[in-house]
Amino acid sequence: MKKETVSAVVPENKEKGISAMTAAISIDVPESIEEATSMFGGPAVLTNALANWKVTLQGNIRSGLKRGESAEAIATRLASAKMGVAATGSKVDPVQAYLAMFQAATPEKQAEMLRELKNRAQM
Repeated sequence: MKKETVSAVVPENKEKGISAMTAAISIDVPESIEEATSMFGGPAVLTNALANWKVTLQGNIRSGLKRGESAEAIATRLASAKMGVAATGSKVDPVQAYLAMFQAATPEKQAEMLRELKNRAQM
């Protein structure tokens, strides 16, 4: 077991009249999975690990969506995801990415995208 300092900051928010605040605590942390299980119990360690993994996967899904990746492509890419193993860069199908971008666009942006495609098709 070792000591670790955990700190947090609340940033200043002038609109809400909140001044910047910080606090820190010193806690005992386990140095192995066995020690963690002994300290907190197996179910607690597993629940926390799964909760953190879900957050990691959600971040990966959001990143894919922002890149224009389809839900199907994201599901395929993450189907073999493993906890604790960084997801490698994905290859995005440019046609599917463009179609996803088109579907998410405003009607004005869709019209602009169609004009651009027609112009390029005539070249």
